[in-house]
Amino acid sequence: MRHNMSKRKLGRVSEHRRALFRNQLKSLIEHERIITTLPKAKELRPIAEKVVTLGRRSDSVHARRLAARLLSDRDLVHRLFSEIGPRFVSRPGGYTRIVKLGPRRGDGAELAILEFVDYKLAEGKGKAEGESRKERKKKAPAAARAEAAAPAK
Repeated sequence: MRHNMSKRKLGRVSEHRRALFRNQLKSLIEHERIITTLPKAKELRPIAEKVVTLGRRSDSVHARRLAARLLSDRDLVHRLFSEIGPRFVSRPGGYTRIVKLGPRRGDGAELAILEFVDYKLAEGKGKAEGESRKERKKKAPAAARAEAAAPAK
């Protein structure tokens, strides 16, 4: 029986698991959004919430040292305390969200996006609203033909 057993082992020894979550936490702080498997996202979420709570705290040396223990990168600690923490000062908790993506093509593992709740996609990076792949393919050759037909000066 698994009474009072918490946390998933994810098929790793404890040192490997700790390193995995630290690396994922660094990526989350740096990019504010990561794609990983659902069990890893569910295990990383409480760690990320605790670190953001440290970033919300008054900017004390003790809080910075506790965050640096997990992040071990000065730039990420600075970003946590100067950008990410102040964004969530008025929020009492729940700084991250998990969005399920479906199974991975290679092995069928359930994928998920772990991101901060106020994350906004950069404009112009994604595809146009409502534009399918076929429509984009049709546009590309037409644009190339128009450039070739234009007289060069």
